[in-house]
Amino acid sequence: MSRDVLGELEHQVLLALLRCGADAYTAPLVLELEARTGRSVSTAAVYVSLRRLEDKGLVTSELRSPGAEGGRDRRHFVLTDEGEVRLREARTTLLRLWDGVEPRLDEAP
Repeated sequence: MSRDVLGELEHQVLLALLRCGADAYTAPLVLELEARTGRSVSTAAVYVSLRRLEDKGLVTSELRSPGAEGGRDRRHFVLTDEGEVRLREARTTLLRLWDGVEPRLDEAP
């Protein structure tokens, strides 16, 4: 049975989610992605990716009230065991693809 391939943003969102841990909701994920990629990241694009990842069973979410600090409820996301497996698989695949090509990239054009 074939598995859905992770898109670039989905892969990045899973990594940001892993870094942010238990307090992962959309805003901190966007900040983490922008800091790590050096690019502007759309909140809407991250939210759509999170919902897609949830549909794939790679993340779960729950709506939490802000508690004492006030404000509106936030949807927090957590990486599932399957999400961790998929990240490991993606990492292994990328390392295999990079194996042996670094010297070619170091050559002057």
